[in-house]
Amino acid sequence: MSALSIREAQSGDLEAIIRLHEEDELGSHGDVWSAETRPAYEAAFMAIQKSPDNRLFVALDGDEVVGTFQLTFIPNLTGRGATRVKVESVKVKATRRSVGIGAQMIAFAEDHARTHGAAAMELTSNKTRKDAHRFYERLGFSRSHEGFKKKLI
Repeated sequence: MSALSIREAQSGDLEAIIRLHEEDELGSHGDVWSAETRPAYEAAFMAIQKSPDNRLFVALDGDEVVGTFQLTFIPNLTGRGATRVKVESVKVKATRRSVGIGAQMIAFAEDHARTHGAAAMELTSNKTRKDAHRFYERLGFSRSHEGFKKKLI
């Protein structure tokens, strides 16, 4: 692996990002890059780019997208008005896992969040992802809340 670089995602990265999500068997959301799904992904990408509270990043090994994650800054009235950052959609290319890419991405996310005024970072992880849970705990995250979701569509 050459030196890993992390930068904000560009429109040319979109297919590679969705391909990372396609690989996800445990937390599958049915993501597939195709002519039919492309417009929805492009619209979501544009919404993320336009939002001052969202950042989408890619991790690159040379020119290859090997990871991705999204940060959402959430102003909050609790914690004396502290801003939280939610980490979402953390993915590392399946063939590149367990070599430190995820840890570098989370370290970058933490530094970015802190630099931009966040007091805390949070994430959720599918209950079936036991390896991911151990990974996040190794990085200093604690299991502090029970999460709930409700589909609206």
